[in-house]
Amino acid sequence: MARMKFICDSERCIECNGCVTACKAEHDIPWGVNRRRVVTLNDGEAGEKSISVACMHCSDAPCMAVCPVDCFYRTEEGVVLHDKDICIGCGYCSYACPFGAPQFPSSGTFGMRGKMDKCTFCAGGPEPNGSQAEYEKYGRNRLSEGKLPACAEMCSTKALLGGDGDVVADIFRTRVLSRGKGSEVWGWGTAYGKPTGGATTPEAKPGK
Repeated sequence: MARMKFICDSERCIECNGCVTACKAEHDIPWGVNRRRVVTLNDGEAGEKSISVACMHCSDAPCMAVCPVDCFYRTEEGVVLHDKDICIGCGYCSYACPFGAPQFPSSGTFGMRGKMDKCTFCAGGPEPNGSQAEYEKYGRNRLSEGKLPACAEMCSTKALLGGDGDVVADIFRTRVLSRGKGSEVWGWGTAYGKPTGGATTPEAKPGK
């Protein structure tokens, strides 16, 4: 059974927001809610990087751990979904998620914001696949149709990859190796310091 995962290649993302638009159009998402968004670091400066962010469907999802009513569940494909019929809109999942994926569908005081909404990996919800009830609550179920998430399919530069985790990892690994950047592409040089170019030798002791 495939384990579905997302990965965004910052070397290819051009901040076009095509993924954001595709998601909103595919699922008829209300104004003010973005299941996916593009984040740019060092915007306007040399070497700026952009990355498309949404629910990453974690293997050990913190949203599932903190939900007081256990409305979150994981499918056989590893997609993390939630049941809006059970959700009480407390917002704990929003605070726990490192990606800010769960969102309130509207602004206002607590108790008036409604059920939480999040990326579904285009996998719908607990209702029957392709049903009107499923579409109204969660959007289109593309996975049941044998298709990939709309955001990944619409990415013009193929920076956003979505699908079987093993396949996605192989594609990204091939890209990294072809770029020839070595370990620096993973940020090891930034985290641990770059090699000095040779081992240091101890100072020679003066002779007696």
